[in-house]
Amino acid sequence: MIEDYKKDAEQRMAKSLEALGGAFNKIRTGRAHPSLLNGLSVDYYGVDTPLNQAASVTVEDSRTLSVTPFEKSLVPAIEKAVMRSELGLNPSTAGTVIRIPLPPLTEETRRSYGKQARQEAENSRVSIRNIRRDVLSDIKDLLKEKEISEDEERKGQDDVQKITDRFIAKVEDALAAKEKDLLEI
Repeated sequence: MIEDYKKDAEQRMAKSLEALGGAFNKIRTGRAHPSLLNGLSVDYYGVDTPLNQAASVTVEDSRTLSVTPFEKSLVPAIEKAVMRSELGLNPSTAGTVIRIPLPPLTEETRRSYGKQARQEAENSRVSIRNIRRDVLSDIKDLLKEKEISEDEERKGQDDVQKITDRFIAKVEDALAAKEKDLLEI
């Protein structure tokens, strides 16, 4: 029974870590990367469609993204979506290809992105600790209902803490990698 709770905790913590990776992908670094545009949606025949399902996004060079829509009629909608995004990018169109140059990051923007990355990492740590709290509460309930012994409860708590520590360390590693990426010129 405790094993089920530990597996559930591990799965939920992995999802928190995955969400952190998604949040980090939205934080711009100095290099062009297609995942930068992952959160954008385009109006495609009246339906909000993710950009990567309406166009192919490639890296042209280290500071330029190239977006090629699957249909020519999507070019203006994609341009609008990129301009409306909070990424601060200005696309330029050449026929059916939309080029998105990424301006170099200033020291001030690097710091603000670093602050944003630290905030996302803290949110992830809080989420992981909340999962731990939920699982420990479930284990205590098992003890109250006399379904497990105190020794089993203590061992379960220790195991859940080890899982939590492992995932928090992964969050720290991801944050360190993102900060290193942001500081790279």
